[in-house]
Amino acid sequence: MKTKLLLFALSICTITLHAQTEEDSANEELAKKAQNPIANMISVPFQNNTSYGIGSDGRTSNVLNIQPVIPVGLGEKWNMITRTIIPIVTVPDFSTTEGSITGLGDINLNLFFSPKESKIIWGVGPIFNLPTATDPALGAQEFGIGPAIILVKMSGKWVYGATMNNTWSVANSDINRFYLQYFVNYNLPNSWYLSSAPIVTANWNADSGDQWVVPFGGTVGKIFRIGKLPINAQAGAFYNAVKPDGGADWQTRFQLQLLFPK
Repeated sequence: MKTKLLLFALSICTITLHAQTEEDSANEELAKKAQNPIANMISVPFQNNTSYGIGSDGRTSNVLNIQPVIPVGLGEKWNMITRTIIPIVTVPDFSTTEGSITGLGDINLNLFFSPKESKIIWGVGPIFNLPTATDPALGAQEFGIGPAIILVKMSGKWVYGATMNNTWSVANSDINRFYLQYFVNYNLPNSWYLSSAPIVTANWNADSGDQWVVPFGGTVGKIFRIGKLPINAQAGAFYNAVKPDGGADWQTRFQLQLLFPK
């Protein structure tokens, strides 16, 4: 009798451990998909970036980017990945000593055309700057367009790549803006990961020496679930090694990404 009970207990432990192993493996694959900006998966990131040390008074700005990613199948071989960035922006009002301006910034729409099967994940397509800013301080308020490209490589526990674009005004020359985000992710046990994904920008219309913002830093993140809904959470900080005169010294980033795997 004791032997049967012992065997029964061992079998329960084996089943539990197997289930945990399968769940950990599924979460690791889900983390890799979450780290791929053009994964064939619907996701809705809420990314908050707070910048510190702006101007001579060391003021603060904040941008909450709502970034739904929706893949659309184009036949058997191609996907079109739509990436929309909807910014809710707060910037200092320099006409006052403490005031600020808050509202909607210019919405950016990326359309990436990507093959469903490829050794290196890649996508190309247009980016559109939509003149939705509710105040001139919050965006260019001009329609813009340009090319965009993204490359992603997965190797073991690593996910790395880069996305870049350049946007120009259609009607005039108010927008001439370069964007580069490279990313390196290392996945750890128990659905944790380390990441570095700084956003490098250049405003070609600015004076020489004031064009570039080049940050360095990193984040730590984890996949967890609320009920059956998987969520990708991360937090980190970045230091602006290169910045325009009066630009922010550093920034923090916090993100919650809702994941809807197929």
